[in-house]
Amino acid sequence: MTTITKELNISPVGRVEGDLDIKVYLENNKVVRAHTMASMFRGFEKIMQGKDYQAGLIVTPRICGICGGSHLYCASSALDTALQTTLPPNALLIRAIAQCCETLQSIPRWFYAIFATDMCNKKFSKYPLYDEVCRRFALFKGSSFEKGLNISAKPVEVYSIFGGQWPHSSFMIPGGVMCAPTLHDITRSIAILNDFRRNWLESVWLGCTIERYMEIQTWQELIDWMEEKEDHKNSDLGLYIRAGIEFGLDGFGEGVERFLSSGTYLHKDKYNKPTIEGRNDALISPSGYFNGESYEEFDHLQMTEHVKHSWYNEQAEAHPWDEPMPDPLPSGNMAETNFDEKYSWAKSPRYKGKACEVGPLARCIMYGSPLNKEHQIKDDLFKDVVKNKGVSVFTRSLARLHETPMLYKKIHEWLSQIDLDSDFYIKPELRDGQGFGATEAARGFLAHWVDIRDGVIHNYQVVTPTACNIGPGDDAEVRGPIEDALVNINIDDEYDPVEVGMVARSFDSCLVCTVHAHDNKNNKEFTRFQI
Repeated sequence: MTTITKELNISPVGRVEGDLDIKVYLENNKVVRAHTMASMFRGFEKIMQGKDYQAGLIVTPRICGICGGSHLYCASSALDTALQTTLPPNALLIRAIAQCCETLQSIPRWFYAIFATDMCNKKFSKYPLYDEVCRRFALFKGSSFEKGLNISAKPVEVYSIFGGQWPHSSFMIPGGVMCAPTLHDITRSIAILNDFRRNWLESVWLGCTIERYMEIQTWQELIDWMEEKEDHKNSDLGLYIRAGIEFGLDGFGEGVERFLSSGTYLHKDKYNKPTIEGRNDALISPSGYFNGESYEEFDHLQMTEHVKHSWYNEQAEAHPWDEPMPDPLPSGNMAETNFDEKYSWAKSPRYKGKACEVGPLARCIMYGSPLNKEHQIKDDLFKDVVKNKGVSVFTRSLARLHETPMLYKKIHEWLSQIDLDSDFYIKPELRDGQGFGATEAARGFLAHWVDIRDGVIHNYQVVTPTACNIGPGDDAEVRGPIEDALVNINIDDEYDPVEVGMVARSFDSCLVCTVHAHDNKNNKEFTRFQI
């Protein structure tokens, strides 16, 4: 067989922002090499250098328009550890509620607007379920599309009750939160969540009660649940599972198969004196590292960042506290890209020197860790799903969808625990120090490191889930998770490489209005989808 090598340059890949580009090399329509490129330098870390120590509370929520609350959670948590604050239980509850609401809104928004529309691609038109998938999931026209997009606003209405606004709130501060909710606020929040449950989560998404779905603990039990009732089978989740398997989404996009979670949601009675060392034990959604065989506790000191293939001046790999502020090369741009040298504005985060996938699948795997404490989330489903189905576009996406009922229940639980007669904030004293704060944003591991000297920020470093997943090769030429997941996939139509998009969007890389593919050799545009 004659080997035919081709290059595809897909720019941009996302559907919300246009800053992720992917280059793949094909041999006989199989990807043999892949590069992920973050095409814009933002410089938020440099913005904060020399600013007041609280600048992260205002600046970092502007990093992202859909998970700004996650950055605020990290920024306030980092200051808590640096300033050695005291956090009242109410503050920990409200921070958890807000963080969880932001993640909950992201699930239907991501599924219907970003991911599921790919299942309507003509590539899948030969399959029996294709017409039903298009009827429900087609962009703008699908019967579930509008319902899902509209309902996604409900959880962040709850966030806004406590945070004053969403996005870009700054109501979490070292020592607590800047709100003192009333009973009306609590009951209004519950009413909003009940609307979310009644009009989408149970009626459209699950086809059953939350409680029934959360009984599922194995892959076989999930299959049995679908066959139990027509409502289950014909729910949007049931349709995704059936069509995902029928369309072969479980057959590509494996990735590095190492997983990292920072954990999130700190127990109201277990983190009142915040320390970095005490964080793991206080988490409700557990942190951890899974290397494919065994689980380990997460240690933030094992994080490093590499810049060998990033458009920054050379520096040795370093932990965020020890690395300098980003020092961009003046020539860093796509026109001068050399994919054997530097080709992205993203750094390459590594844990114990390894590239690790982060995101909902990592979280769901960590729910099954034998190291988890009594107060931490325990759910063995994805330990079994990965064992039976492996890692793929299908599994990765299913993990995010699976979290929806559990997150909903947690918000209700925490709302019931708020004590309206107790403190929400305890003023801390300013002191110099180093701080670390982390959370699980909707799309995974997010952490901030701050170094405060003389009341100003000496150094501030942010590691995002997107950087973890789309980062380029490291000093040892080891591929990043998305690059690795793209290698060996088959492309049916080089003029419409939907498989590349599905792999990238299963990670929900947050560099994502229009999507088009362009051939730089003959200046011919392949396809353009414009929203």
